[in-house]
Amino acid sequence: MSDQRIRILYFSNTQVRGGAEEHILTLLRGLDRGVFAPSLACTPEVAEALEPDMPDDVQVTPLRLRKPSDTRAALELKRLISQDRAMVLHSHLFYSSLFASPIGRLCRVPLIVETPHVREQWRKGFKASYAVDRLFGLAVDVYIAVSEANARYLVESKGLPPQKILTIHNGCDLKRFDPGHRPPDGMRESLGFAPDARLLMVMARLEPQKGHRVLLAAMALVRQRMPNVGLVCIGEGALRAELEAQAAALGLLDCVRFVGQQTNIADWYALSDVTVLPSFYEGLPLVAIESLAAGRPVVATAVDGTPEVVVDGETGLIVPPGDSPSLAEAIVSILGDVALRCRLAIGGRQWVLDHFSAEQQVARTETLYKVGLRGRGYRVAIGNGVHA
Repeated sequence: MSDQRIRILYFSNTQVRGGAEEHILTLLRGLDRGVFAPSLACTPEVAEALEPDMPDDVQVTPLRLRKPSDTRAALELKRLISQDRAMVLHSHLFYSSLFASPIGRLCRVPLIVETPHVREQWRKGFKASYAVDRLFGLAVDVYIAVSEANARYLVESKGLPPQKILTIHNGCDLKRFDPGHRPPDGMRESLGFAPDARLLMVMARLEPQKGHRVLLAAMALVRQRMPNVGLVCIGEGALRAELEAQAAALGLLDCVRFVGQQTNIADWYALSDVTVLPSFYEGLPLVAIESLAAGRPVVATAVDGTPEVVVDGETGLIVPPGDSPSLAEAIVSILGDVALRCRLAIGGRQWVLDHFSAEQQVARTETLYKVGLRGRGYRVAIGNGVHA
């Protein structure tokens, strides 16, 4: 009997593993294999970064398609779509969809989906008009917004058709995080922090979007009032040397640690007292969800979908983006009030358990695929049977 499962090809042309790639992994791990047969095409760098966490049954094809002149890669993607008989082509981030969705339309893929993930604050000039997005969006059947704020951006700023947009909140595997988890013995000492030091953590790529410069400036203010505070920066990126130089100039080398990319993230949440997310823009930040699941409240900026996770005064504290004094004040407030931290931690964990689980994200995405294909007259597999 032939395999009647829904064949899905995910596509990403990013060059680093970030939130969009974690989102894809959540789907690849969670999709019902009785109904769906997923595969992934992505750049070689991301394929290598994802390899340790990739499900064994997912075929991953390294493919670099980042320029209109990459005709060989475009033909390879066309071949993959045809060879896999893809019924769904799902691209992540606009720059991926820009290349893949028109190819999918030419190949007559029944359902073409784009998850844009973030507000593209970096756009200037003609690119900020979003004319290209609307033109190439003619090849897209459904946009998945990862937050309500993301959905508003797609309609109000990009001018995309509201009827094409569905909000499915990011989720993650919350079972990986336990508020009672303790960090490994000696972890704190290996970083050179005193036993009584209060520790902040920022887990983000060292890129302008993430606001590390603002956080370091805030740390200088915090230290004037709370000398026993330390900061751990987890992640890599283009700004590492610049941020290390800034920390040195501010006299923070004794309390700031840049530890690079880490995999044992549950241990790092357990080590910290509070997570800080000083971003200038986000989609819906997985770090905030993970931190709250681990029982660690969050101080974050009021950008895009972040306040949908970090609810001010209920699961964390919210401050304006780019405002170091306000960020410092919030950090001092939360570190100086044990009762507040406990209340936010308890409320935050319950909030993400109720709203941001991987199971919810996967189930809603599965429903989108099924309903979308049925609306185009396709019969879809349900378990071992086939239903119209």
